[in-house]
Amino acid sequence: MNHTPHTLLINPTITSRSSARFPLALLHLSTTLDRDGSSRIIDGNMDRDFVDKTLHALDERSCTAVGISVMGGPQIEPAIAVSQAIRAHRPDVPIVWGGYFPTLYTETALRAPYVDYAIRGQGEDSMPELIAALHAGDTAKLPTINGLSWLRDGELVHNASRPFSRNGPPVVLPYDKLGDPRRYLARTFLGRRTAAHQASVGCRFRCTFCGVAAMFGGATALPPMARLERDLQYLKYELGADSIQYFDHNFFDREQDMIPLLEIMARYELPWWCYARADALLNLSESTWKLVRKSKLRMAYIGAESASPSMLKEIRKGTRPDQTLAVAELCRRQGVIPELSFMVAPPENTEEETEHTFEFIRELKRVNPQSEIIVYVYTPLPESSKHEKDRGKRASTPLRDQQGEPLVFPSTPEEWTQKQWVDYACHADAPWLNDKLRRRIHDFVTVLRCRYPTVQDLRSPTWAKRTLAAAASWRYRLRRYDSPWELNLANRIVRLRMPQVSGL
Repeated sequence: MNHTPHTLLINPTITSRSSARFPLALLHLSTTLDRDGSSRIIDGNMDRDFVDKTLHALDERSCTAVGISVMGGPQIEPAIAVSQAIRAHRPDVPIVWGGYFPTLYTETALRAPYVDYAIRGQGEDSMPELIAALHAGDTAKLPTINGLSWLRDGELVHNASRPFSRNGPPVVLPYDKLGDPRRYLARTFLGRRTAAHQASVGCRFRCTFCGVAAMFGGATALPPMARLERDLQYLKYELGADSIQYFDHNFFDREQDMIPLLEIMARYELPWWCYARADALLNLSESTWKLVRKSKLRMAYIGAESASPSMLKEIRKGTRPDQTLAVAELCRRQGVIPELSFMVAPPENTEEETEHTFEFIRELKRVNPQSEIIVYVYTPLPESSKHEKDRGKRASTPLRDQQGEPLVFPSTPEEWTQKQWVDYACHADAPWLNDKLRRRIHDFVTVLRCRYPTVQDLRSPTWAKRTLAAAASWRYRLRRYDSPWELNLANRIVRLRMPQVSGL
C-alpha cells in the first residue's frame, strides 16, 4: 500500500470540446486532497476516451478511491458508463459520486450497484476525510464524516449535513493537472481567450426551484481580496486570459462587500460575464457602477423567471416584474447587456402564464432591444431534493402529468437518462405540457432568436444573421409565431447559436 492516499477524479463528458471550461469543482477538490495525499483529474469534456483513460490510470497506479462529479441531465449517462467500467475492471476500488445530482437525489444515486458513497453539498472537507478513512481501512470513521451518505449492510445511512464552508483554496488552483490549461481558454464575444473562474460560492437567497439553494441552503462566501487578485494575476499573466466568465452562483451580493472586489477587477480590466439579480444591480450606487464599468462588465445573466408577481412570490424569488423592466433600462444606460432568463409553462395556469410571459418579453425588448432572452420550461425540484431547511415549509400543489396522474420521479440513475427526464433536468420539457403548447413555445423562441440573434454567436456570418432578422421581423411584429417553416429551414443552414444549450 502507498504511504499516502491517491484519488482519481473524473469529470464525465457533458459538453463539446469547444464549450469545455475548467472543471472548477474538481480543481478545488484536488487542492484539499493533495494536502495529505495526491490526486489526478481526467476531464471527459476534453478527453473523449475518458472511460478507457480512467481504466488505464487505475492500472498505472493504486487508487484509494475514484471520485466522479455528476450533474443532472446529459452527464448522467457518461457517469454511469465510467462507473460501470470501473466496477467491472477494478471491483475493489470504491466509487464516490459527488456534485449536484447525488446531493439532490442521494438515495437514487446510492441505489446503483456502482456507487459506494455519495457526498452531499460541498466536498472539500468531506472527501478528504472519506479518503483518509478508506486509505487507513478504518470503517469506524465513516459515521463521523459529515455530508456523507453510504450503505451499511445494505441500509442507506445519511450522516449529518456539513455546515457551509467559507474556506477557499489557499493556493492557485492546480490547472497543470489538466495538461495544457490554455486549451480551456475559449473564443467568446468577451475576448479571444476567455477563462472560467469562480470567486464566490453559494447564494444567500432561497428560491424554491433552484439547485444552488438546495446545495447551499441560503449561504454564500465571498473571496478574500488577496485571493481574487492572486487568481486574476495568474489567469491574465501566466495563462494569457483576456476575459473572464465568472461562474459565481450570484456575483453581486451586498454592495459594501462587492466594492473591494470590483476595485481589484477594475485594475485588471478583463471583460467579464456573471450571474446577477435585478434588485442587486438596481441598488448599486453610481460610484459602484463606475467601478463596474471600469472593470468591463459586458453581460449579466439575470434570472427574471416570470412576468407574474404571484409566481415570483410562490417560488420565493424576492424580485418583481417591474424590477426586471427597470434593470433592463439600467443596463442599457450602463452599457451592460442583460441576459434575462424566463421559466414558462408552470404546472398551474400553464398556457395563460406562458402567453403572459411572451408579452412581457416583447415589452423588455422595447425597453432594451439588446436584452438577451433565454426561455426555459419551469421544472421544479421534487420536495425530497430541496435543502433540508426548506422541505415542507409551504404546501405546494402536487405535480401531475397530462393525464392528471401524480408525477413519479425516477428512482435510479438509469431512469434519469431517459429523454423525458434529461429534458426535465435541462428545463426543456415537462410532463404536463401538451404537444400544442410545446410547439407554441418552440415557435415563439424560433421567431425571437431569429429576429434578435444573440451577440454571443461568433460563428454565424453577419449577413446570415441580418437576413434571418429581416425574415423574422414580420412574424414578430404581427405575433405570427405558429409554424415558422421558413425560419426552421434557414436555421438548418445557418445554425444560430442557442445560449441556453451551449452557454457562453
